[in-house]
Amino acid sequence: MKYSPIAVTIAAVLLSSCTVGPNYVRPTVPVPQNFRAPEPVPAPQAASLADLKWFEIFKDEQLQELTRTALVQNYDLRDAVTRVEQARANLGITRSNQFPQAGAGGDIQFTRLSRDGATPLPASFLPSQNRNWGEASLNLLSFEVDLWGRLRRSTESARASLLNAEENRKAVITTLVSDVATNYFSLLQLDYELEISQRTLDTRRDSLRLVQERTGGGVATLLDLRQAEQLVSTAAETIPTLQQQIEQTENQISLLVGKNPGAVIRGRKFIEQEMPPEVPSGMPSSLLERRPDIRAAEQALIAANANIGVAKAAYFPQLSLSGLLGGQSTQLTSLFSGPHSTWSFVPQVTQPIFTAGRLKSNVKLAQAERDSALVQYERTIQTAFSEVSNALIAHQRTRESRLEQERLVTALQDRTRLAYVRYRGGVDTQLNALDADRDLFQAELSLAQIRLSELLSVVQLYKALGGGWQ
Repeated sequence: MKYSPIAVTIAAVLLSSCTVGPNYVRPTVPVPQNFRAPEPVPAPQAASLADLKWFEIFKDEQLQELTRTALVQNYDLRDAVTRVEQARANLGITRSNQFPQAGAGGDIQFTRLSRDGATPLPASFLPSQNRNWGEASLNLLSFEVDLWGRLRRSTESARASLLNAEENRKAVITTLVSDVATNYFSLLQLDYELEISQRTLDTRRDSLRLVQERTGGGVATLLDLRQAEQLVSTAAETIPTLQQQIEQTENQISLLVGKNPGAVIRGRKFIEQEMPPEVPSGMPSSLLERRPDIRAAEQALIAANANIGVAKAAYFPQLSLSGLLGGQSTQLTSLFSGPHSTWSFVPQVTQPIFTAGRLKSNVKLAQAERDSALVQYERTIQTAFSEVSNALIAHQRTRESRLEQERLVTALQDRTRLAYVRYRGGVDTQLNALDADRDLFQAELSLAQIRLSELLSVVQLYKALGGGWQ
């Protein structure tokens, strides 16, 4: 019984429905009912701070402009985009192996034979010394029939790698938005500290002049003068340090936005920055779908799982098909006529017999890589829950600290005012006034740092919840 090449091909394609290796099933990961926080959010709450766009969270116009520039020019993000393009091209290369590929070729030979060669022939045997030969063909390059799904598993792995690169790009965007906001708020806080230091320096210089006058009049002692000079030097010493930190933070922002080091234009002042009235965290289960790093880790797990099928398929026979269709003739006009046509069809089967354990080791390697990817996936999820909890705790606790620190600053401001009034009136000593001034200066700096921590806790919560890449 004879089978045509077309029938053999169709049968091979029908047999290719088998795919070895495990199909991917999302692992079951324990998800808490709620995020841990000092004041737990009710479980039914579905809204999340991360559902908002980044420009709805950070409303400073200059910060928005810096973020937009960074999303276009940042080097890490541009590199992440190129990695997506690389993964997309790799998917196209891998997927092309599933389909037949054809190529065309042809050549013409012009030959002249010599009658006086090494074995000369009579002229009657060589009516013409010129020989012309033409050949044209359509070649079916070696095509592997995917009997066991090796090529399909390879394509599945490449597709997951592409999605992994895309999710990593989103993760870079989330980190970039967070870094720009963090550095911008830090810059504003340094500006505010510099303003406090300069204001305190002016006040202490006024006090020093008063002490100098009182010392000249014999009312104040030399010790009072040295203490006043010490406070002036203390306030003056902080200014160069703050200026250094401001300039270095500006350089860091310039790097994030892909520009040369330079000054950064400010928008609203530090104490004018708006805080979200509420910071809802949403459902913990939604975090698995929102955070790009978790989705990227899952795609890496899918790719590793598909590679097990690629490794197992190497145990089985591989069927490849190759063919040729064309013509050969000494006349171009008759190149494709019936007597001059030529074709071939070559099915080929290969089966590994002895590989010294290489195939088995490849399967074990693929399984170990899948297990490693599973561990990374689970760790990424638990890290995400921990980051959200830490951000919620930081936000609530720093808010409590800020309220208490604001009360302390208010009290110290009143104390300092009264102490200097009493000192100028000769009712109290200068020591109490200087102590009040010193305490107020430190309290104002601490309040600025606590306000920054509260702002950054919102930034970190927004990032931990997976916001900013939309």
